[in-house]
Amino acid sequence: MPPSLRDWLPEDHLAWFVIQTVGGLDLRAFYSAYRVDGHGRAAYDPAVMVCLLTFAYSTGEYSSRGIERHCRQDIAYRVITANQVPDHATVARFVVRHQAPLAELFTQVLELCGKAGLVRSGVVALDGTKMRGSASRDVNVDYGQIAKEIIQTAIDTDETEDEEHGEDRGDELPEELSTDAGRRAWLARELAAQRESADETDHEPERGYEFDAEKIVARVQGRDGWLLDAKRQLDQNRWQDLVAVPRSRDRRLSDAGRRLEQELDAKRQANEAYERWRATAVDRLGRKRTKPYTPPSTPNGTINLTDPDARLMMGHKMFVQGYNAQAVVSEDQIIIAAEVTTEPIDFGQLAPMIAATDRELRNARILDRPQVVVADAGYWNERTMDELATRGVAALIPPDSGKRKGNRTEKRPGWDGGRYSWMRALLSSDVGRELYRKRKQSIEPVFGHTKHNRKFTQFHRRGRGLVRTEWRLLMMTHNLGKLHRHQLATPGP
Repeated sequence: MPPSLRDWLPEDHLAWFVIQTVGGLDLRAFYSAYRVDGHGRAAYDPAVMVCLLTFAYSTGEYSSRGIERHCRQDIAYRVITANQVPDHATVARFVVRHQAPLAELFTQVLELCGKAGLVRSGVVALDGTKMRGSASRDVNVDYGQIAKEIIQTAIDTDETEDEEHGEDRGDELPEELSTDAGRRAWLARELAAQRESADETDHEPERGYEFDAEKIVARVQGRDGWLLDAKRQLDQNRWQDLVAVPRSRDRRLSDAGRRLEQELDAKRQANEAYERWRATAVDRLGRKRTKPYTPPSTPNGTINLTDPDARLMMGHKMFVQGYNAQAVVSEDQIIIAAEVTTEPIDFGQLAPMIAATDRELRNARILDRPQVVVADAGYWNERTMDELATRGVAALIPPDSGKRKGNRTEKRPGWDGGRYSWMRALLSSDVGRELYRKRKQSIEPVFGHTKHNRKFTQFHRRGRGLVRTEWRLLMMTHNLGKLHRHQLATPGP
């Protein structure tokens, strides 16, 4: 008899730990997506696929083709899959089909870390890193370039039809449709094809925008406050209505043009709302008139054709086409919250990441809540810091980045006195220095370990939904590795 594969792995191998852990997770969301009437080809067991993805990400394999290759030649992978070999297309489709349940596995593993006593969330560190997406900077196009290519495609189509049909119109019924039976068969095929592609052709619905004048005016941003609020609402709509990136270039062109038109429509609605408010309101100086502003007639800005959600942002000493990956980390380097944003700056991420932290801890049944959050100067947001203070959460954020003209002590112009001087004094005290030092000790090693040791330097999926799933899978397996090492170091009964 051939030897058992189980005899080829030591008892403390990570593969056994992954199998044991996944066996204790709630996977009902995965199983509910499959038919139970016995029709269709049998699918791979979702528990096996979750084990496979979890082990692959834990060991630094993020490519679907690489995972298939390991399933053929790696003993640990063959143990996990029970000697089956899911091909790379199956692995990729599983991620796309179950992106939401896969992302929520992060919370279940966090709960296991909490039960093991690994989560001390009194002092948490927040930071972000710019991560390159699966897109090139060279395929950023503006609205004019999109229109030009679509028009050229139409011209090429006309020329092709002229060559094919000659003097004929080209719309004559084919021979198949000349009989009643042929027409019925054709219609049945078309309806079936439409049902199969329905998920791909659905786009997020167009929405109107609602503006809270009191909150916007309180930020003292003028017209820009209304425009930024409309942009925020549009971004929230896109997060709620995740759409897969089309495979064909023609559809990507159409989708890119539609996205730019949505952004222009958001500006128009915001400007109209601002003008209505200004018609009866006065600013803090009592002025009623304002400099007129007319939105452009055609959308401006650029969009990436490969991944329309990827943005051009400043990474480590260079611009990257990608995402801003955010994380909140405990003192023990356990990741408490992991999200991605398409915003290139961190200014507006303090509030949503602390809200995500509270949500994750609550869902993971961890009672401890953050008392102090430490972050770098990019997160300085006075309004959010005041809101956190009312909830008993102290935010230690330096007002100076230390990068101004190479002088680490130079202050930002106008940022003196009041809360700025108070925060500088607090951070220079013994207690402040000790608390803020935990930022470098907790979150920076996590990002360094992710990029250098785990070799994850760019996202492999496209579209904000799949990128978020990939980031949360990566951070989930970071916590899983911590839990595995803790188990090995803990003496048995």
